[in-house]
Amino acid sequence: MAAPVARDSPHAALLPVLAADWAAAPGVHALTTLRHGAGGSKAPFDQFNMGNRTAADGDDPVQVARNRALLQAGLGLPSAPHWLRQVHGTGVLRFDAPPVESGIDAEPTADAAVTSVPGVVLAILTADCLPVVLAARDGREIGAAHAGWRGLADGMLEATVAAMHTPPGGLQAWLGPAAGPAEYEIGADVFAAFVDLDAGAADAFVATRPGHWKVDLYALARRRLVAAGVDPGEISGGQLSTIAEPGRFYSHRRDRRTGRMATLAWMAP
Repeated sequence: MAAPVARDSPHAALLPVLAADWAAAPGVHALTTLRHGAGGSKAPFDQFNMGNRTAADGDDPVQVARNRALLQAGLGLPSAPHWLRQVHGTGVLRFDAPPVESGIDAEPTADAAVTSVPGVVLAILTADCLPVVLAARDGREIGAAHAGWRGLADGMLEATVAAMHTPPGGLQAWLGPAAGPAEYEIGADVFAAFVDLDAGAADAFVATRPGHWKVDLYALARRRLVAAGVDPGEISGGQLSTIAEPGRFYSHRRDRRTGRMATLAWMAP
């Protein structure tokens, strides 16, 4: 069953969402959408697909726009989310106001966003990659990052922490649903991308067969966040697996052609 949006939200029962399981400051919201229970996308994107770039795989962009509109209305969001054109990079944008334009052509290229403005909604799309929400413990700033293995290796989380005005020691983090360590197998290129730079990262890998390992994205993210100055006791989440739960989550590794969940973060105005 989906968790409520947040303790102080009147919209918990309206849409299938998973709330961030952290002790954020009052007025700070973070959640990830679930795939079933709302929306109208057809298989294999059923039902609540938020990814408009899956149109190349066959989903209807008009239906995705409807799903997004339902999300905004059903949650009573204070403004339209800032959707990004994610490219598995390390670009971070700061938003000081809600988006002026909408549609796929208006989405800026970046893999993370930050804001200090209440009412500005940040959005990250995933289907196995790790969504990470950061928040100042005083509730005055938030960030959201898309961190697959490539982004983690290249410093996506460090770049997001550095883009925030809040010192790292004043941040807390929530690790949203991603490919879990029991299912996510990778090759030598991914192993080397982490271990060649940080020998201690080998603890996040378990050898399965020659040249292959199971990888714990959550452990790698925690390691990177702590190295960036975030208190390890302020990092929450990281117990789920998108690959293992087809009834709740989209998974590119599992299904190839599939939709995307949205992880949203905002501060109440």
